[in-house]
Amino acid sequence: MRRESMPVPEKVAVRCRVNGRDATLRDFPMSRLLDVLREQLNLTGIKEGCGEGECGACSIEMDGKLVNSCLVPVLQAEGAAIRTIEGVASGEQLHCVQQAFTANGGAQCGICTPGMILAAVDLLEHNPRPTEGEIRVALAGNLCRCTGYTKIFESVLRAFSGAGARE
Repeated sequence: MRRESMPVPEKVAVRCRVNGRDATLRDFPMSRLLDVLREQLNLTGIKEGCGEGECGACSIEMDGKLVNSCLVPVLQAEGAAIRTIEGVASGEQLHCVQQAFTANGGAQCGICTPGMILAAVDLLEHNPRPTEGEIRVALAGNLCRCTGYTKIFESVLRAFSGAGARE
């Protein structure tokens, strides 16, 4: 019985915009965007928690939508606008959500923090005056194994209470 060899996948060039800058990523089409962003662009704020899209630690914004980068093949990033936690601050000026997390103790070990902050920033951009219930729903895709979420919710509420001063 003769076996036919399987074609070996080739790396592809994926052009996208990451945190406001043009980028070309080179990897196998089905490589996880999480790994490619961390390894090729050194965007280590993106964390791997579960690798199954359940925890939110790898959250990024892709074309204006929050996604779990562990579930996105790099090929899907072609032409996309991507924002990671590294693209939230404006230079040295932290976003009001980042400021609130810092001031209110919303970060513990730091694994969930980037995803929590991106989810809160995304909510703020779509709803500048959310209720506590809307905040809980927006953050529901992010798991924290360190806290009871109290400081995280307090941080987000604090950021939204100062929404008039947001970036």
